[in-house]
Amino acid sequence: MTHNSLIFTGPKIALFEPDIPQNTAAIIRTCACLGAELEIIEPCGFLLNDKRFKRVVMDYMDNKGIKFYQNFDRFYKDKKNHRIVLMTTKASISYTKFKFEKNDTILFGRESAGVPEKVHGLIKNKLKIPMKGNKRSLNVSSSVAIILAESLRQTNLI
Repeated sequence: MTHNSLIFTGPKIALFEPDIPQNTAAIIRTCACLGAELEIIEPCGFLLNDKRFKRVVMDYMDNKGIKFYQNFDRFYKDKKNHRIVLMTTKASISYTKFKFEKNDTILFGRESAGVPEKVHGLIKNKLKIPMKGNKRSLNVSSSVAIILAESLRQTNLI
């Protein structure tokens, strides 16, 4: 289910095996509203006809800005000439100290487990959103909005 009818010239948001339908739907809306392509690395932990997903995604699910990958290996192979930036709580570098580029693919892990160590080992650029106190992490849809907005700001695409 790949649709390439639109040509995106900005950052891409990639979700690694998302498992919460409402979060994925909210991210689809964010990407549609801000003009970013969304890449979903399957398998997902839900079906796209899930009523929780449909309730949040509303009419933003036109698929023109969504590309599906059957698995991480296919995604990674497709990105061999592109920079992948992994957002992870395990990173030491804040996103505010990083210089985003127009065609970055910004990868977010599963809500329940992040990304496997294999993926961590393959990706050079790893960033985090600093948390106050002993807080663990933001909701992934909030994190996508923060990072996408910063990437668009830095690259003068908004």
